[in-house]
Amino acid sequence: MSEALENRIRVFRAEHRMSQGDLADAIGVSRKTISTIEVGRFVPSTVIALKLAKQFAVPVEEIFSLKE
Repeated sequence: MSEALENRIRVFRAEHRMSQGDLADAIGVSRKTISTIEVGRFVPSTVIALKLAKQFAVPVEEIFSLKE
């Protein structure tokens, strides 16, 4: 069973006026990692998801959700 993951990373980046590179540097990953997560080609590890949530000071569920 493979379920697709939706994310709101681009929305949060825009609200915080951050580029993909800025966000990548802030959480210790590559810009390409942020890009591939945003477009849905890569499902982030739990650690990356938690780092993103911490960066934006929101619960993980506000950034990621399963497609209905």
